[in-house]
Amino acid sequence: MKTKKITARESFARADIFLSENLEGYTRSAVKKLFDGGLVLINGKPAKKPSVPVNEGDEAEVTLPDAVKYCAKPEDIPVEIVYEDGDIAVVNKPQGMTVHMGNGNFEGTLVNALLYKLDSLSGINGVIRPGIVHRIDKDTSGLLVVAKNDAAHLSLSKQIEEKTCKRTYLALLEGNLKDDSGTITTYIGRDPKDRVKMAVVPPEKGKIAITDFTVLKRFKEGYTLCRFDLKTGRTHQIRVHAKYLAHPVVGDPVYGVKKQKFNLNGQLLHAWRLRLVHPRTGEEMTFEAPLPDYFAEVLKKLNEI
Repeated sequence: MKTKKITARESFARADIFLSENLEGYTRSAVKKLFDGGLVLINGKPAKKPSVPVNEGDEAEVTLPDAVKYCAKPEDIPVEIVYEDGDIAVVNKPQGMTVHMGNGNFEGTLVNALLYKLDSLSGINGVIRPGIVHRIDKDTSGLLVVAKNDAAHLSLSKQIEEKTCKRTYLALLEGNLKDDSGTITTYIGRDPKDRVKMAVVPPEKGKIAITDFTVLKRFKEGYTLCRFDLKTGRTHQIRVHAKYLAHPVVGDPVYGVKKQKFNLNGQLLHAWRLRLVHPRTGEEMTFEAPLPDYFAEVLKKLNEI
Protein backbone atom coordinates (compact mmCIF):
# COMPACT_ATOMS: atom_id res chain seq x y z
CA MET A 1 0.00 0.00 0.00
CA LYS A 2 1.01 3.60 -0.54
CA THR A 3 -0.28 6.94 0.74
CA LYS A 4 -1.14 9.92 -1.43
CA LYS A 5 -1.93 13.47 -0.30
CA ILE A 6 -4.07 15.74 -2.46
CA THR A 7 -4.93 19.40 -1.82
CA ALA A 8 -8.22 20.67 -3.25
CA ARG A 9 -7.78 23.60 -5.63
CA GLU A 10 -11.53 24.24 -5.63
CA SER A 11 -14.56 23.24 -3.58
CA PHE A 12 -16.49 20.04 -4.27
CA ALA A 13 -19.97 19.07 -3.08
CA ARG A 14 -18.77 15.49 -2.51
CA ALA A 15 -15.42 14.00 -1.57
CA ASP A 16 -15.86 11.01 -3.89
CA ILE A 17 -16.15 13.34 -6.89
CA PHE A 18 -13.02 15.21 -5.78
CA LEU A 19 -11.01 12.01 -5.39
CA SER A 20 -12.25 10.35 -8.59
CA GLU A 21 -11.00 13.38 -10.52
CA ASN A 22 -7.63 13.39 -8.80
CA LEU A 23 -6.82 9.69 -8.51
CA GLU A 24 -5.87 8.30 -11.88
CA GLY A 25 -7.72 5.11 -12.73
CA TYR A 26 -10.25 5.42 -9.87
CA THR A 27 -13.96 5.71 -10.65
CA ARG A 28 -16.46 6.94 -8.06
CA SER A 29 -17.41 3.35 -7.28
CA ALA A 30 -13.76 2.49 -6.70
CA VAL A 31 -13.34 5.57 -4.51
CA LYS A 32 -16.37 4.50 -2.45
CA LYS A 33 -14.52 1.30 -1.55
CA LEU A 34 -11.69 3.43 -0.15
CA PHE A 35 -14.17 5.18 2.14
CA ASP A 36 -15.76 1.85 3.12
CA GLY A 37 -12.31 0.57 4.08
CA GLY A 38 -11.52 3.62 6.23
CA LEU A 39 -8.66 4.59 3.90
CA VAL A 40 -9.54 8.30 3.50
CA LEU A 41 -8.61 11.18 5.80
CA ILE A 42 -9.81 14.77 5.26
CA ASN A 43 -7.66 17.32 7.07
CA GLY A 44 -6.28 14.52 9.22
CA LYS A 45 -9.65 13.16 10.33
CA PRO A 46 -11.31 9.93 9.08
CA ALA A 47 -13.89 10.56 6.36
CA LYS A 48 -16.60 7.98 6.84
CA LYS A 49 -18.89 8.97 3.97
CA PRO A 50 -18.09 9.73 0.31
CA SER A 51 -20.76 12.46 0.41
CA VAL A 52 -18.83 14.77 2.77
CA PRO A 53 -18.05 18.14 1.13
CA VAL A 54 -14.52 19.26 0.34
CA ASN A 55 -13.57 22.93 0.52
CA GLU A 56 -10.83 24.69 -1.38
CA GLY A 57 -7.55 24.16 0.51
CA ASP A 58 -8.67 20.96 2.25
CA GLU A 59 -6.14 18.12 2.22
CA ALA A 60 -7.12 14.52 1.59
CA GLU A 61 -4.80 11.70 2.59
CA VAL A 62 -5.64 8.41 0.87
CA THR A 63 -4.14 4.99 1.49
CA LEU A 64 -4.14 3.17 -1.84
CA PRO A 65 -4.16 -0.65 -1.85
CA ASP A 66 -1.71 -2.39 -4.13
CA ALA A 67 -3.13 -2.41 -7.65
CA VAL A 68 -4.48 -5.61 -9.09
CA LYS A 69 -2.74 -6.14 -12.42
CA TYR A 70 -4.93 -7.09 -15.33
CA CYS A 71 -3.59 -8.25 -18.66
CA ALA A 72 -5.69 -8.12 -21.80
CA LYS A 73 -6.13 -11.54 -23.39
CA PRO A 74 -6.58 -12.36 -27.08
CA GLU A 75 -10.18 -13.01 -28.13
CA ASP A 76 -11.51 -14.13 -31.49
CA ILE A 77 -13.87 -11.17 -32.03
CA PRO A 78 -14.89 -9.98 -35.51
CA VAL A 79 -13.32 -6.63 -36.36
CA GLU A 80 -12.46 -5.16 -39.76
CA ILE A 81 -8.78 -4.46 -40.45
CA VAL A 82 -8.81 -1.83 -43.21
CA TYR A 83 -5.02 -1.76 -43.61
CA GLU A 84 -2.03 -3.49 -42.04
CA ASP A 85 1.74 -3.60 -42.48
CA GLY A 86 4.68 -4.18 -40.15
CA ASP A 87 4.24 -0.85 -38.34
CA ILE A 88 0.58 0.11 -38.22
CA ALA A 89 -2.95 -1.21 -38.59
CA VAL A 90 -6.06 0.81 -39.39
CA VAL A 91 -9.26 -0.58 -37.89
CA ASN A 92 -12.94 0.09 -38.56
CA LYS A 93 -14.37 -0.21 -35.05
CA PRO A 94 -18.04 -1.19 -34.81
CA GLN A 95 -20.54 0.66 -32.66
CA GLY A 96 -20.87 -0.86 -29.19
CA MET A 97 -17.25 -1.97 -28.81
CA THR A 98 -15.06 -0.42 -26.12
CA VAL A 99 -11.52 0.36 -27.27
CA HIS A 100 -9.64 -0.97 -24.23
CA MET A 101 -10.09 -2.39 -20.74
CA GLY A 102 -11.36 -0.18 -17.94
CA ASN A 103 -14.51 0.72 -15.98
CA GLY A 104 -15.36 -2.94 -15.56
CA ASN A 105 -14.74 -3.90 -19.20
CA PHE A 106 -12.19 -6.71 -19.16
CA GLU A 107 -13.40 -8.69 -22.17
CA GLY A 108 -14.81 -8.00 -25.62
CA THR A 109 -12.76 -4.86 -26.23
CA LEU A 110 -10.98 -3.81 -29.39
CA VAL A 111 -7.65 -4.56 -27.70
CA ASN A 112 -8.77 -8.15 -27.03
CA ALA A 113 -9.64 -8.52 -30.72
CA LEU A 114 -6.38 -6.95 -31.92
CA LEU A 115 -4.25 -9.21 -29.72
CA TYR A 116 -5.85 -12.16 -31.50
CA LYS A 117 -5.64 -10.77 -35.06
CA LEU A 118 -2.30 -8.93 -35.14
CA ASP A 119 1.20 -10.36 -34.69
CA SER A 120 2.41 -7.46 -32.52
CA LEU A 121 1.33 -4.26 -30.76
CA SER A 122 3.33 -1.40 -29.23
CA GLY A 123 4.00 -1.63 -25.50
CA ILE A 124 4.21 2.06 -24.56
CA ASN A 125 0.71 2.09 -23.04
CA GLY A 126 1.28 -1.11 -21.05
CA VAL A 127 -0.60 -4.41 -20.97
CA ILE A 128 -4.08 -2.86 -20.75
CA ARG A 129 -3.85 -0.55 -23.79
CA PRO A 130 -1.24 -2.07 -26.11
CA GLY A 131 -1.06 -0.37 -29.50
CA ILE A 132 -3.71 2.24 -28.69
CA VAL A 133 -2.66 5.69 -29.90
CA HIS A 134 -6.07 7.39 -29.83
CA ARG A 135 -9.62 6.34 -28.99
CA ILE A 136 -13.19 6.75 -30.14
CA ASP A 137 -16.25 6.35 -27.92
CA LYS A 138 -17.84 2.95 -27.40
CA ASP A 139 -20.98 3.87 -29.34
CA THR A 140 -19.13 5.75 -32.09
CA SER A 141 -18.13 3.71 -35.12
CA GLY A 142 -15.25 4.13 -37.53
CA LEU A 143 -11.53 4.42 -38.08
CA LEU A 144 -8.62 4.51 -35.71
CA VAL A 145 -4.95 3.72 -36.24
CA VAL A 146 -3.07 1.22 -34.08
CA ALA A 147 0.72 1.07 -33.56
CA LYS A 148 2.43 -2.31 -33.91
CA ASN A 149 5.74 -1.16 -32.41
CA ASP A 150 6.98 1.60 -30.12
CA ALA A 151 8.67 3.65 -32.87
CA ALA A 152 5.41 3.80 -34.81
CA HIS A 153 3.52 4.67 -31.60
CA LEU A 154 5.78 7.64 -30.87
CA SER A 155 5.49 8.91 -34.46
CA LEU A 156 1.69 8.65 -34.51
CA SER A 157 1.33 10.23 -31.06
CA LYS A 158 3.44 13.17 -32.23
CA GLN A 159 1.26 13.57 -35.33
CA ILE A 160 -1.87 13.70 -33.19
CA GLU A 161 -0.25 16.15 -30.77
CA GLU A 162 0.92 18.39 -33.62
CA LYS A 163 -2.45 18.03 -35.39
CA THR A 164 -0.93 16.64 -38.60
CA CYS A 165 -3.02 13.48 -38.23
CA LYS A 166 -6.43 14.51 -39.60
CA ARG A 167 -9.64 12.92 -38.32
CA THR A 168 -12.98 13.56 -40.03
CA TYR A 169 -16.38 12.43 -38.73
CA LEU A 170 -19.89 12.26 -40.14
CA ALA A 171 -22.88 12.84 -37.87
CA LEU A 172 -26.62 13.26 -38.16
CA LEU A 173 -27.82 16.12 -35.99
CA GLU A 174 -31.18 17.02 -34.56
CA GLY A 175 -32.78 20.05 -36.21
CA ASN A 176 -31.67 22.42 -38.97
CA LEU A 177 -28.36 24.23 -38.43
CA LYS A 178 -28.37 27.95 -39.10
CA ASP A 179 -24.96 28.11 -40.80
CA ASP A 180 -23.62 26.00 -43.66
CA SER A 181 -20.17 25.82 -42.09
CA GLY A 182 -18.12 27.22 -39.25
CA THR A 183 -15.61 26.65 -36.48
CA ILE A 184 -16.56 25.91 -32.88
CA THR A 185 -13.97 27.07 -30.36
CA THR A 186 -14.70 26.51 -26.68
CA TYR A 187 -13.18 25.01 -23.55
CA ILE A 188 -14.30 21.53 -22.51
CA GLY A 189 -14.10 20.05 -19.02
CA ARG A 190 -16.15 18.07 -16.54
CA ASP A 191 -19.79 19.13 -16.30
CA PRO A 192 -20.10 20.82 -12.87
CA LYS A 193 -23.66 19.49 -12.54
CA ASP A 194 -22.85 15.92 -13.57
CA ARG A 195 -19.18 14.96 -13.31
CA VAL A 196 -19.70 11.87 -15.48
CA LYS A 197 -20.39 14.16 -18.45
CA MET A 198 -18.24 16.68 -20.28
CA ALA A 199 -19.42 20.24 -20.99
CA VAL A 200 -18.42 23.62 -22.35
CA VAL A 201 -16.86 25.40 -19.36
CA PRO A 202 -14.90 28.59 -18.59
CA PRO A 203 -11.23 28.61 -19.74
CA GLU A 204 -9.86 28.01 -16.24
CA LYS A 205 -12.03 24.89 -15.86
CA GLY A 206 -11.19 23.06 -19.09
CA LYS A 207 -9.00 22.64 -22.16
CA ILE A 208 -9.41 24.37 -25.51
CA ALA A 209 -11.48 22.42 -28.04
CA ILE A 210 -11.72 23.34 -31.73
CA THR A 211 -13.99 21.67 -34.28
CA ASP A 212 -14.74 22.64 -37.89
CA PHE A 213 -18.18 21.69 -39.23
CA THR A 214 -19.73 21.61 -42.72
CA VAL A 215 -23.35 20.88 -43.56
CA LEU A 216 -23.61 18.11 -46.16
CA LYS A 217 -27.38 17.76 -46.40
CA ARG A 218 -30.52 19.12 -44.79
CA PHE A 219 -33.58 16.87 -44.48
CA LYS A 220 -37.23 17.99 -44.53
CA GLU A 221 -37.97 16.18 -41.29
CA GLY A 222 -35.62 18.48 -39.40
CA TYR A 223 -32.29 16.67 -39.43
CA THR A 224 -28.88 17.76 -40.71
CA LEU A 225 -26.03 15.58 -41.96
CA CYS A 226 -22.72 17.21 -41.02
CA ARG A 227 -19.02 16.66 -41.45
CA PHE A 228 -16.81 17.43 -38.46
CA ASP A 229 -13.04 17.93 -38.64
CA LEU A 230 -11.24 17.71 -35.31
CA LYS A 231 -8.56 20.28 -34.60
CA THR A 232 -8.16 19.04 -31.02
CA GLY A 233 -9.07 15.73 -29.40
CA ARG A 234 -10.99 16.30 -26.18
CA THR A 235 -13.20 13.66 -24.61
CA HIS A 236 -16.64 13.59 -26.31
CA GLN A 237 -15.61 16.73 -28.24
CA ILE A 238 -17.97 16.44 -31.24
CA ARG A 239 -20.89 15.31 -29.09
CA VAL A 240 -20.40 18.21 -26.66
CA HIS A 241 -19.96 20.74 -29.48
CA ALA A 242 -23.07 19.47 -31.24
CA LYS A 243 -25.03 19.98 -28.04
CA TYR A 244 -23.42 23.43 -27.68
CA LEU A 245 -24.86 24.29 -31.12
CA ALA A 246 -28.27 23.19 -29.76
CA HIS A 247 -28.30 20.41 -32.36
CA PRO A 248 -27.14 17.23 -30.58
CA VAL A 249 -26.14 14.06 -32.40
CA VAL A 250 -29.14 11.85 -33.16
CA GLY A 251 -29.29 8.86 -30.82
CA ASP A 252 -26.79 10.25 -28.31
CA PRO A 253 -27.87 8.76 -24.94
CA VAL A 254 -25.83 11.27 -22.91
CA TYR A 255 -26.01 14.61 -24.73
CA GLY A 256 -28.98 14.07 -27.06
CA VAL A 257 -32.76 14.33 -26.80
CA LYS A 258 -34.51 11.71 -24.69
CA LYS A 259 -37.02 10.72 -27.36
CA GLN A 260 -35.92 9.88 -30.90
CA LYS A 261 -37.91 8.29 -33.70
CA PHE A 262 -35.26 5.78 -34.78
CA ASN A 263 -34.50 2.47 -33.09
CA LEU A 264 -30.83 3.17 -32.32
CA ASN A 265 -28.29 1.68 -29.92
CA GLY A 266 -26.13 4.80 -29.78
CA GLN A 267 -25.28 8.04 -31.51
CA LEU A 268 -25.12 8.40 -35.31
CA LEU A 269 -21.48 9.50 -35.26
CA HIS A 270 -18.94 7.83 -37.52
CA ALA A 271 -15.16 8.31 -37.80
CA TRP A 272 -15.23 8.42 -41.60
CA ARG A 273 -11.80 9.55 -42.78
CA LEU A 274 -8.30 9.26 -41.32
CA ARG A 275 -5.23 10.95 -42.79
CA LEU A 276 -1.71 10.31 -41.48
CA VAL A 277 1.94 10.07 -42.44
CA HIS A 278 3.34 6.56 -42.33
CA PRO A 279 5.85 6.43 -39.42
CA ARG A 280 8.48 4.51 -41.41
CA THR A 281 8.08 5.53 -45.08
CA GLY A 282 6.85 9.10 -44.67
CA GLU A 283 4.05 8.40 -47.16
CA GLU A 284 0.87 10.41 -46.73
CA MET A 285 -2.02 7.95 -46.36
CA THR A 286 -5.79 8.46 -46.41
CA PHE A 287 -8.36 5.90 -45.30
CA GLU A 288 -12.15 6.03 -45.47
CA ALA A 289 -14.80 3.77 -43.95
CA PRO A 290 -18.36 3.71 -45.35
CA LEU A 291 -21.25 4.48 -43.04
CA PRO A 292 -22.44 1.44 -41.09
CA ASP A 293 -25.71 -0.09 -42.26
CA TYR A 294 -27.86 1.29 -39.42
CA PHE A 295 -26.63 4.85 -40.15
CA ALA A 296 -27.13 4.50 -43.91
CA GLU A 297 -30.61 3.08 -43.33
CA VAL A 298 -31.67 6.16 -41.36
CA LEU A 299 -30.45 8.44 -44.15
CA LYS A 300 -32.31 6.32 -46.70
CA LYS A 301 -35.56 6.71 -44.75
CA LEU A 302 -35.08 10.47 -44.51
CA ASN A 303 -34.39 10.69 -48.25
CA GLU A 304 -37.67 8.90 -48.96
CA ILE A 305 -39.73 11.35 -46.94
